[in-house]
Amino acid sequence: MKLEQYLMDQRIAFERVHHEPTFTANRMAECLHVSGKEVAKSVLLRGPHGYMLAVLPSTHRIDLERMKRELDDEDVEMASEQEIEQLFPDCETGALPPFGSLYHLPTIVDDSLTQDERIVFDAQCHDEAIRMTFRDFQFLEHPRIGHFARPC
Repeated sequence: MKLEQYLMDQRIAFERVHHEPTFTANRMAECLHVSGKEVAKSVLLRGPHGYMLAVLPSTHRIDLERMKRELDDEDVEMASEQEIEQLFPDCETGALPPFGSLYHLPTIVDDSLTQDERIVFDAQCHDEAIRMTFRDFQFLEHPRIGHFARPC
């Protein structure tokens, strides 16, 4: 399902922002002239119980040891590009939106992202972003909140 259609169907206010193609969350922040802590990047993780989508600010990176403690599971690792392409067939490679539920995946958000009123994230492609309130994102997604990221 197209993310924009989902947001419209749910009557959630959002802004679609076109920009030059970017391939990292930090570059998107620069291009859009927003703080990197507002840009939410999504990372697919694999564990013994399946996949999950981890969402964190572009200014941070996943600390796998923290994530393993957060989930109480020693067998958590980053998914491969091939796995990402299989699970997110309607997304350009690396342009995952933070809505794991649209792909039947649980979502976990680092608590550092909850401090911003608004978030910006890839809209399933490298040249378009979605801006919306974190509150609306949380209302729709009901993500688990954890502490697994650290500043880059």
